[in-house]
Amino acid sequence: MVSPPYRAISVGLVALITLTAFEAMAVATAMPVVARDLGGMHLYNLAFSATLAASVIATVLGGRWSDVRGPLVPIAAGVTAFVAGLLLSGLASTMEVFVAGRFVQGLGAGLIQVALYVLIARVYPAAMHPKVFALFSAAWVVPSMVGPAIAGLVVENVDWRWIFLGVPLIVIPAALLLWRGTVGREVRSGAAEPAPGLGRKLVWAVLTAVSAALIQYGSALELAGLPLLLAGIVLLAVALPRLLLPGSLKLARGLPTAPVLRGLAFGALTAAEVFVPLMLISERDLTPTGAGIVLTIGALGWSTGSWIKGRGMIGDMTAIRGGAAMIAFGISLVTLVLIDSVPIAVAYVAMAVAGLGIGALHPTVSVLVLEMSRKGEEGQNSAAVGVGESVFTVVAVAVSGALFTATAGNYLTGLAFTVALALLAFLLAPRFAQPMAAGTMEGSAS
Repeated sequence: MVSPPYRAISVGLVALITLTAFEAMAVATAMPVVARDLGGMHLYNLAFSATLAASVIATVLGGRWSDVRGPLVPIAAGVTAFVAGLLLSGLASTMEVFVAGRFVQGLGAGLIQVALYVLIARVYPAAMHPKVFALFSAAWVVPSMVGPAIAGLVVENVDWRWIFLGVPLIVIPAALLLWRGTVGREVRSGAAEPAPGLGRKLVWAVLTAVSAALIQYGSALELAGLPLLLAGIVLLAVALPRLLLPGSLKLARGLPTAPVLRGLAFGALTAAEVFVPLMLISERDLTPTGAGIVLTIGALGWSTGSWIKGRGMIGDMTAIRGGAAMIAFGISLVTLVLIDSVPIAVAYVAMAVAGLGIGALHPTVSVLVLEMSRKGEEGQNSAAVGVGESVFTVVAVAVSGALFTATAGNYLTGLAFTVALALLAFLLAPRFAQPMAAGTMEGSAS
């Protein structure tokens, strides 16, 4: 439980995360109907890519903005953009307008997420950070469980537009509650002047966002999309290093490893979750609802893993390295259901294990990044981790999907690639060591 002095801000924080998570989970359910009604099936993938591309740009901007001016203004701007995007999408008469709304939503969500990280660093004492990030993870559980179901009911019985038009009615009160919790607290900037080169960073952010969209869109077009896929990879190789921390792609010990480590772990699990429902439906004749329950159990595992770490039951390196190992083991275990004699229950156990792993690893990395960051650099460092996570996830999904297609629908090939990513995160974990003092990269694993 969060102590009373932090209750209002914690409730507002969790409410904002829950609502953005609900929108992310619900829109996937509604999208087929949206694209059909607006006559925009050709822009189906772009509706997802636009949000991702915008969030990469907003994460870079919001990180440094929060460091320089404090997190409250970026949060307010993010909420405004998120609500505007929801309204634009909900009132769209064409698919083009809908995609534009999704882009604005992505800007808002990216600003909110990275600014909330800085807000945690400014408001909560360091000892509370694990519990707060555990709340972050828990805030995704309910949307993961009920988001698709609620979206399905709204689409079938009301109108898909209310999935977008209804959320602003709750987002604004949540933001006001969060603001109320900051009254009387010091949440101002930790840096006096903007860092040089921010404009160049935004250019690289735009190019990275474009490359991520090209990779995602190109991978969905199979052979016809190969030129787009290759162009995206080349552009990404040029732009991404400018947005990560110095030494990240060289796997320098300490803080620079964080974007790669979390990107590999989260990307592995996300890519696997793309395959698992399809595999269970096509190979074991489960209903979409039954297959979806597997992912719900994974989300519950995530929340449980975060709770265990937040209670201090395991050390940092145990959470990170053990978490990566559990992700790899869980994905490997789920492949056994391709054998008809293996009970379906194995898939539920497997995804629970993988969920426990990411639940322990993900918030631990977030906490350590804040602890390793110098005052006034929490935002840009958290932004680098967020960019790494987003981009590595896009690449993981694209490459595993391409392998799946190239091998005529061989699930083992696609899932084996995701296991390899998780194992790589396991091997890299010792390089991400808690420092002796904030802002340094020295120390030893605990």
